[in-house]
Amino acid sequence: MNSLSLDLETFSSIDLSKCGVYKYASSPDFEILLFGYSIDSGEVRTIDLAQGETIPQEIIDALVSDEVVKWAYNANFERICLSRYLRDMEISLDPFHDDHPLSMERARLLNPESWRCSMVWASTMGLPHSLEGVGAVLGLEKQKLTEGKDHIKYFCVPCAPTKSNGGRTRNLPCHAPDKWETFKQYNIRDVETEMGIKKRLSKFPVPDFVWDEYHIDQEINDRGVRLDMDLVEKAIEMDSRSRSELTAAMKEITSLDNPNSVQQMKQWLSDNGLETDSLGKKAVAELLKTAPPKLCTVLELRQQLAKSSVKKYQTMQRAVCDDGRARGMFAFYGANRTGRWSGRLIQMQNLPQNHLPDLAEARALVKSGNFEAVKMLYEDVPDTLSQLIRTAFIPKDGMLFYVADFSAIEARVIAWYAGEKWRQKVFENGGDIYCASASQMFHVPVVKHGVNGHLRQKGKIAELALGYGGSVGALKAMGALEMGLSEDELPPLVDAWRQTNPHIVQFWWDVDRAVMNAVRYHTPSTIYGLSFECRSGMLFIRLPSGRKLAYVKPKIGINRFGGECVTYEGIGASKKWECLDSYGPKFVENIVQATSRDILCYAMKTLRCCRIVMHVHDELIIEADPSVSLDAICEQMGRTPPWTPGLILRADGYTTPFYKKD
Repeated sequence: MNSLSLDLETFSSIDLSKCGVYKYASSPDFEILLFGYSIDSGEVRTIDLAQGETIPQEIIDALVSDEVVKWAYNANFERICLSRYLRDMEISLDPFHDDHPLSMERARLLNPESWRCSMVWASTMGLPHSLEGVGAVLGLEKQKLTEGKDHIKYFCVPCAPTKSNGGRTRNLPCHAPDKWETFKQYNIRDVETEMGIKKRLSKFPVPDFVWDEYHIDQEINDRGVRLDMDLVEKAIEMDSRSRSELTAAMKEITSLDNPNSVQQMKQWLSDNGLETDSLGKKAVAELLKTAPPKLCTVLELRQQLAKSSVKKYQTMQRAVCDDGRARGMFAFYGANRTGRWSGRLIQMQNLPQNHLPDLAEARALVKSGNFEAVKMLYEDVPDTLSQLIRTAFIPKDGMLFYVADFSAIEARVIAWYAGEKWRQKVFENGGDIYCASASQMFHVPVVKHGVNGHLRQKGKIAELALGYGGSVGALKAMGALEMGLSEDELPPLVDAWRQTNPHIVQFWWDVDRAVMNAVRYHTPSTIYGLSFECRSGMLFIRLPSGRKLAYVKPKIGINRFGGECVTYEGIGASKKWECLDSYGPKFVENIVQATSRDILCYAMKTLRCCRIVMHVHDELIIEADPSVSLDAICEQMGRTPPWTPGLILRADGYTTPFYKKD
């Protein structure tokens, strides 16, 4: 046996979507119902475990063997569920010797190195994340059966007790034999669909180094990160009390039945002389500038109530495993345009920032449950709880977090690609790119907190908004007007940035031309170390790392301004599969972000022997003994990959007893 394709149908009383597979598979009532499989792409069979059938010994041996490659769609689910099943059978999962440093850590879960995920494969090709979606786009002969959702709802989750079902809380095969037989066919079809995807994509294999990145991702997800559950629970209690008090105060002032209702609040403000179309964050901030004192008080109370900090804490409470660690928070290739990760469960990619100067003291007060002290010292309790969310992540006893991140990674990568020499010199000399950019744009020296320091903000907003072809709209979206820039200043700012960075502007349009030629004439080309090629109904952009970005069914189309552009199919802003259009600067954004992601992966491989527990954007969080050298970690992280000669990288870091933004 060389390979095993498989798919499971399972039962657990824990909600998979809210808690994640690691918690789901740890439930006392967790059970594998059906085990669909195919050996070496042969006939698909299903084992009816729910009705007493057993998994053959050769399959058990294959599951624990590192020599047999296991394939599944979203393979993390199958691997974690089967780990639980095999542990219950008292079968050893430890692929290492007892003296191996990872032996104890890995012993509870199957080694990911012999697993492959066809969802990852589909994602590398720019396809949808769902099995159903991939089957439809590829036009597979055997697609996922649509009735499966009803069967999963019937057999895989608890049911409500009713008179008609005899008060039972779970449906078994004996309660609907016909439906159960159909469910078995659904299980078989899922394996067939997964095998069909592999066959259709066989011309475009995933490189071994990407599978290695996937295995590192699985190790990080398996390891998880510890949560300070005392802090989490006290924060939830405090938030509940704070909300009650804030709601009561609003009711007293407004006499509204539900002051949280947008409609009721708009009407009340209107009755009191303040008209507004929106009660969004920005709109309320504007209203506060001119509103009379009574209305200001109500709007400020509303702002505090609008903080959704408690939701993150509640997710932590749901997702935490029995050993106090949260697992499965990172989705490999979650952003299939660039290959970057996306977040699961706690959503690490959008944690609120912390600006409290006395973060440790605020944290200690919340953890002690001293609501009155928190309210007196910090006034805005929801905002304080929001700023403390990061600090709920803590290292194991006796260890520290080593937090290291790349400095201005995207700015460095785009300067390296385009050959924008003045920017590279700034990085070489350890300068501040925002000051240097402002200095180039306004032809005066700019020093942070020094001479012409006020211009640094303009340099910063230009850097963040204009690197990928953005104009006045991008500056506004980035908050230029809120930062004190006037409407009249924006067009000259765009012009100044582009004149200062002619090589980057050239880079945009050279990429635009290369993409257009590849799609229109099927002419492959190589520029800036990037290769552009169209084949088999796909546009590929090969990065210096060897990884390829893929765009499905590219064509020459017309954009909303009436000009020619390249269109392709993908997941749009509406989360639906649709026709999208793009142009040079947008492709450059994909290229730069994808390259930055590859550099992070290179750092992960370099630091693989360390206990990486989290990564957020361009930052790694390592759980390590206090004797470990921070400088050594930053030096290793900042090493330039061999495929980016001349790129100047720098990684900065700090140690902390709880996670925070330094």
